[in-house]
Amino acid sequence: MSSIDEVKAEIKKLSSKAVTMKMALHDLSEDLPINWTTIKDVADQTYAAYQALEDARARLKALEDA
Repeated sequence: MSSIDEVKAEIKKLSSKAVTMKMALHDLSEDLPINWTTIKDVADQTYAAYQALEDARARLKALEDA
């Protein structure tokens, strides 16, 4: 089982990745219609980053509540 500190460190990394992906999606939207074919890929990567972050936050809450 992961320690609280390990999960907090993971959340910090995942949060950084999620913000990076959010900015990539934002930048892509500003440049439309250029690179419009990459919308789905960037959106899927952004979704996955935020899903991983949410999962890690849920694990942290479970550890803290235990």
